Amino acid sequence: MLKVENLTKVYQNGKINVKALNGVSFTIKKGEMAAIMGPSGSGKSTLMHLLGCLDRPTSGRYYLDGNDVSDLQDDRLAAIRNKHIGFVFQQFNLLSRASILHNVETPLIYAGINKKRRLEIARRTLENVGLGNRLHHYPNEISGGQRQRVAIARALAVNPSLILADEPTGNLDTKTGEDIMQIFHTLNKQGHTIVLVTHEENIARYAQRKIMLVDGEVRSDEVVA
Repeated sequence: MLKVENLTKVYQNGKINVKALNGVSFTIKKGEMAAIMGPSGSGKSTLMHLLGCLDRPTSGRYYLDGNDVSDLQDDRLAAIRNKHIGFVFQQFNLLSRASILHNVETPLIYAGINKKRRLEIARRTLENVGLGNRLHHYPNEISGGQRQRVAIARALAVNPSLILADEPTGNLDTKTGEDIMQIFHTLNKQGHTIVLVTHEENIARYAQRKIMLVDGEVRSDEVVA
């Protein structure tokens, strides 16, 4: 499903090169849920950007669904993001002036799906996360937990190969965070491949794998369930 080999990312800060990732290698199987953990500055966010095809590695290879995407140009990376990857962010990243139905419909517009079909998919996906009665509400009219459910529905709308969740419960209280993780758990049981970036052990316990990053390197990679 997902394979990285000796992945390195170097940023230039003036005359100084900063190595954010240093030879990261691992494989995540189809249908697996993995948690990427590590302290601040460990390279988690950089790795998430590479896995999400938001950036390219300085060196090393990244294979998604068996295809090497390491050196693709921006337009090809954008096409892969739109069709194969669903994102869930800590800050929700919803369109504030659009209804939650339109928020979920948006990635389907970029996928070239006609309006009638887009609305059908958006409605069904929102119903699947328990928001079928909130279709025409706006993000500021619903709770933080409900906003994250919208974000999950938006990620699922294009039926992605991979769901990437970056600190998905970071802005939520403990009970709401547990509810959101139950949704991810259910999605994983349904066969979705999920990669979580988190610093919270109680969130990582939902995953079958825990990959620990320290100073841009994989310090441990263990099966936890």
